[in-house]
Amino acid sequence: MKVTQPPRSAAGVAGVARAMRSLATDGDFVRGSKALLVLNQKGGIDCMSCAWPESDGDRRTAEFCESGAKAVAWETDPRHDPGFFSRYSVAELLERSDYWLGQQGRLTQPLYLREGGSHYEPISWSNAFELIGRELRALDHPDEAVFYTSGRTSNEAAFLWQLFARQFGTNNMPDCSNMCHESSGTALTETVGIGKGTVTLEDFDHAQVILILGQNPGTNHPRMMTTLKRAKERGAKIVVMNPLVEPGLVRFKDPQELSGIFGNGTALADYYLQVRINGDVALLKGIMKEMLALGGVDHDFIRAKTKGWDGFVSDLESEDFDAIVRQAGIARAEMREVAKLLAASDRIIACWAMGLTQHKNAVGSIQEIVNLLLMRGSIGKPGAGTCPVRGHSNVQGDRTMGIFERPSEAFLNKLQEVFHFEPPRKHGYDTVRAIHAMHAGEAKIFIALGGNFLSATPDTVYTAEALRKTRMTVQVSTKLNRSHLVTGKQALILPCLGRTDTDRQSKGLQFVTTENSMGVVQMSQGTLEPVSPDLKSEPAIVCEIARATLVGNSHADWAAMRDDYDLIRNYIAACIPGCSGYNAKVRRPGGFYLPNAPRAGNFVGVFTVHPLPDHRLEADELVMMTIRSHDQFNTTIYGLDDVYRGIHQGRRVIFMNALDISERGLGAGAVVDITSHWRAAEREDRTVDRFVVVPFNIPRGNCATYFPEANPLVPVNSVADRSNTPTSKYVVVVVNRSLS
Repeated sequence: MKVTQPPRSAAGVAGVARAMRSLATDGDFVRGSKALLVLNQKGGIDCMSCAWPESDGDRRTAEFCESGAKAVAWETDPRHDPGFFSRYSVAELLERSDYWLGQQGRLTQPLYLREGGSHYEPISWSNAFELIGRELRALDHPDEAVFYTSGRTSNEAAFLWQLFARQFGTNNMPDCSNMCHESSGTALTETVGIGKGTVTLEDFDHAQVILILGQNPGTNHPRMMTTLKRAKERGAKIVVMNPLVEPGLVRFKDPQELSGIFGNGTALADYYLQVRINGDVALLKGIMKEMLALGGVDHDFIRAKTKGWDGFVSDLESEDFDAIVRQAGIARAEMREVAKLLAASDRIIACWAMGLTQHKNAVGSIQEIVNLLLMRGSIGKPGAGTCPVRGHSNVQGDRTMGIFERPSEAFLNKLQEVFHFEPPRKHGYDTVRAIHAMHAGEAKIFIALGGNFLSATPDTVYTAEALRKTRMTVQVSTKLNRSHLVTGKQALILPCLGRTDTDRQSKGLQFVTTENSMGVVQMSQGTLEPVSPDLKSEPAIVCEIARATLVGNSHADWAAMRDDYDLIRNYIAACIPGCSGYNAKVRRPGGFYLPNAPRAGNFVGVFTVHPLPDHRLEADELVMMTIRSHDQFNTTIYGLDDVYRGIHQGRRVIFMNALDISERGLGAGAVVDITSHWRAAEREDRTVDRFVVVPFNIPRGNCATYFPEANPLVPVNSVADRSNTPTSKYVVVVVNRSLS
């Protein structure tokens, strides 16, 4: 591994070169280039990477970023080895890295791991579906099955998935939202009445101030930087609150403009507040306390559109500024400067990601953002509002389509009316509760529609134990990952089409739909010939599982929906609010917006009160957060570099403040073991070994590591209040020199 000085800007010509190199080495350059030409274009392929929206108007010829190009290269990889699974046992594959597993090409045929078997072996589709149906019907109760969903899944597949699970008899539908923006949904539903953001992309053209909290768009949502650049050029101010200094928030070189090729690019952050990990509540309270003193309050808006103001003000006035500064790690003078800016603005957009959502007090942190926006009347008008930035392309669409373990009575009643069955009313398992249920033997079959459940979840050792206790695990996937190797007593891998693949059913060429971060539903249609004729689409796989399981117990015509996705969309129109005329609307260039009452000004905002978190550490302890590298999207490892943090050919690193390193008698390059301390009824310790120390610009007492390598340190019982999201951004650890 090599460590270099991080660059001072993001993207530019170097970003283009990395994207093209990935296309040439990880995929088929011709196939990949064909897909890139229509990626994020109207009527083309919706990028399988992040959920940042595209313009409603004209779009660039190259409407993709480096991350999108890597995702296309990953999916358009034509390599497959018919003898691979006979050559490697499951035990041997478990010894390989996540990166190596993903480099082995596309999955091209259904595979079966028998009970007691050592190798996956081919199985026919019909036998695979028959096995799943037989095992599901043999359960003592439907709640012994868990139906997991990834954010890559299309709206059509997600709607079918929840319909099948509920007709089977359970609401056990954990999804990746449980591990990322569940806190956002909870916080926003309670305060503005909708669990989504309230802005559109056009609002960034009118914003005076853009707040960015707990987010690294340079790596995770690179197309967002173009939006920020345009806003900055129109005069908007950008305030960043983030523990790590990330080049993508400091300066951006747009590779599609001359200034991004030959110049220095565009400086983005006007204020960069390096808040301590989970110091956000303190920082926001400090800024609002100063705004209150400056008279930066829209009283007319507060009287007309909010409630809870008096209690909020009373709490804010009672807070001690010394405690606020101590917890935030930001000087009061800096808070006052930002408060002056906000007090003089009423068109404010607040953006955030998992740097805020994965803490015990995550819901409260996000509601403090809402408090700030309500103070200035910055919701429900052009250029203002909330913007939770989703990390996966259709995770928001999954929830809209009914993937939720706690469905509303209104939605269940509509399913009952349209499909003539009694849906289960008992709430199901979310992700953490599903892990516990499998570990306790209460959930016996686990089926995943996409994703890499094991690598995405907390406390990897515990989760692996849970999966191994099941009777069967089933994974619907495009490429090999670690979840295929930690299985129940028997396991199936069902290979599916990707977004870039053409989808032909008996009724002709099909397309699917997705929903982006700002509530736009649009079509996505692959253009590439699939790498194998034996692949099936996700909607077709769900329909076939349903047909094999719900024998004589379903009024839905699963075969017809498999053959013609328009029928699925007609049912979506009948069941999902705001989706009337779905088939016609998604065929419009650019799709359509779902209803959003707060965006239209139809809401009552609720001020909420939250105490400062009580952070207590022993002298040798640090607070660790897990992060992505630049060569990574969620659990998919595209490569071993993190160019914006100066890491090359390595992932087992821990970023630490230089003074914290020195204080522990360590130095740059020292090899350490990391142990997390979880103070439950009894203290629980978890350890990962042989991580390399890298000095970095991060507040004292804080450190950062990559996931999934550090996921074993995240306690499965350490979750956010009310949203039950794992606290992957706040893990108390100690670091010791490795003796191995």
